[in-house]
Amino acid sequence: MIHFKAMVVEETGDKEYVRTIVDRTIDDLPTGEVLVKVGYSSLNYKDALSATGNRGVTRKYPHTPGIDAAGVVAESVDPNFAPGDKVIVTSYDLGMNTPGGFGQYIRVPADWVVRLPDNLTLKESMAYGTAGFTAGLSVSGLINHHVTPDQGEILVTGASGGVGSIAVSILAELGYSVVAASGKEQEKPFLRNLGATEILTREAVTDTSGRPLLKERWAGVIDTVGGDILATGIKSTKMGGTVTCCGNVASHELNTTVFPFILRGVSLVGINSQNCPMGIRREIWKNLAGPWKVNLDRLLNETTLDGLDEKIERMLKGKLKGRVAINLNSKE
Repeated sequence: MIHFKAMVVEETGDKEYVRTIVDRTIDDLPTGEVLVKVGYSSLNYKDALSATGNRGVTRKYPHTPGIDAAGVVAESVDPNFAPGDKVIVTSYDLGMNTPGGFGQYIRVPADWVVRLPDNLTLKESMAYGTAGFTAGLSVSGLINHHVTPDQGEILVTGASGGVGSIAVSILAELGYSVVAASGKEQEKPFLRNLGATEILTREAVTDTSGRPLLKERWAGVIDTVGGDILATGIKSTKMGGTVTCCGNVASHELNTTVFPFILRGVSLVGINSQNCPMGIRREIWKNLAGPWKVNLDRLLNETTLDGLDEKIERMLKGKLKGRVAINLNSKE
C-alpha cells in the first residue's frame, strides 16, 4: 500500500477551518484511470480560497486543494499513458472537489491528463500552472484576432499577479510593447524586469466618468480583474483591437455600452481555462514550452508542502507576486 503526505483542510465548527499535513493512502483517492506521483504543484488564488473553506470553490470538506499538478505516472489503465510518463494535470475538477495537487499522489480521469511537452521540466510546468496556461490562452486570443506588435501598446491589468506577470513576460518575449497596470506601487522594478515598458497605477486605468468611449490607446488588452478596469480597457481600445477577459476579482459586473463594439469593431474574448478543449490545451502547452517560453526564474518562488501555509496567508493578503511552485518531494 502506498502512503503519502497531503495537506487536508477540515472544518472544526462555527465555519472555522484548519489546514494540516496528514498521512494518506492511495485508497483514499477517488477512482480514475491514471495515478500520478506528484512532483510539483502550484498556488493559485482558487487554491487559497479552497484552503480557507470557500464553499463556492469546494463543496465538501475535509479536502485537499491544488488545481495544478505535474508528476510521473505511477499506474494507468489507459493505453495513452504508461508508468514513468511525465504529465501535467490542471483545471477540470482537480483541487476543487477532487483531491488535488497539494498531495503527493492524485488519481484522475485520463482525459484530464496532458503529456509534459519537450523542453519543459515538471518544475517549469508548475511555474506556469493554471495561471500561465490562462496567460497563454489570453495571448493566443490576441494573436488569433490578428493583433501584432506593430499595431501599438498592449495593456495588461493585474500585472503583478500570476496570470498578469506571465502575460507581460510572454508578450515582451514576442516583441510587443507592454504597459503593465498594478495596484502594487512597490512592484515597478519587478514588472520592468519582466519586460514592461511602462507601469500604470490601478487608478490610471479606471474611468468612472460614464463616457461610452475614451481616447483610443490600446491595440489590445489582457484583463485579469474585471469590473471598471475591464470596462475602461474596452472603451480605450483602438479600432479593430481585441480585449481578453479572464477574471473578476474587482467585480463580475461589466458596465459599458455597445459603442466600442459597433463603432470601433473592438472584440471581447472570454478566457475559460478550466474546461478548455484538449486540442487547444495541448497547443498552448506546446507554445509555453517552445516559442513563448520565458525566463521563469524571474517569476518563481518555490516552497514545500510544509511551507505552503504561510504562502496561502500571504496570497490572501495580496502580498505575493509572480508564481509559487510547491515541491512535493522536499521537506524544509
